[in-house]
Amino acid sequence: NRLLIGIGWSMVVFIAAYRSRRTPPVLREVVLDRPHSVEVAFLGPATLYSLTLPLKSQITLIDSVILVSIFAAYTWRISKAPAEEPHLVGPARWIGTFRTPNRRASVIGMFVFAAVVILLSAEHFADALVATGQEFNISEFLLIQWLAPLASEAPELLVAGLYAWRLNTNAALGTLVSSKVNQWTLLVGTLPIVFAIAAGGLHGLPVDVHQREELFLTAAQSFFAVAVLVTLSISVREAWLLFTLFWAQFIIGGLAPESIAGLERIFVGGVYLVFGLVIFTRQRGLIRPLIRDGFKT
Repeated sequence: NRLLIGIGWSMVVFIAAYRSRRTPPVLREVVLDRPHSVEVAFLGPATLYSLTLPLKSQITLIDSVILVSIFAAYTWRISKAPAEEPHLVGPARWIGTFRTPNRRASVIGMFVFAAVVILLSAEHFADALVATGQEFNISEFLLIQWLAPLASEAPELLVAGLYAWRLNTNAALGTLVSSKVNQWTLLVGTLPIVFAIAAGGLHGLPVDVHQREELFLTAAQSFFAVAVLVTLSISVREAWLLFTLFWAQFIIGGLAPESIAGLERIFVGGVYLVFGLVIFTRQRGLIRPLIRDGFKT
């Protein structure tokens, strides 16, 4: 989640701003089309609810029901949007030329192939990370927290970067905002369900103090990101703020001794919340139209 915002969202703005120098006017902000109000609107309640998770010692099945329900409502809302002609390039354009049965079979086949590859490699990859950490005396938590998500998010970041390079900024940023909704609802919501199935009971997914601090930091960053997107745009200055805060926390967290690392995470999370509240206060007139467009229009 933090990679998507701190690296992904800001990356889209930086690439687009750089490319626009060759084709003036120079881009000062990335603006989302009005239909993307849906993603921002649903990210709002998901973020507000996520701020309660750090207060708990476990993420329960009730939390799962709420988060997955938000995702289901988001999916239903998206399904009601009017259809539009997709912009296809490369392999997608080639597959789009297939007859309907062949096209559907191709897409299903790619999904199945990807699932098989993940099934065969994911557990070995995670075990290898743990073993690497033990061998080289590197924090296993740090490796799993950052290296694994970076590997899994790389294709999506690459696609968004290509969209931004072609100055299709609406698709670039929209893709990553939609992914943020999916991960903050469906991904987090299904973890306790999988844990309960594996444990053979109805116990929630336990979270220790360190993980609760990480949850708070992630939820606070999401709160700030939603505040930025109230205008359905991210300026270059806001992108630099997202980028700088992400790396500042990452570097300080890596250098700070464990005795004060918890305070560092709480402090940076507090900074995110303060910045978010300031932006919400300044842009409060845009909140109601955003909610109306996202949930109703």
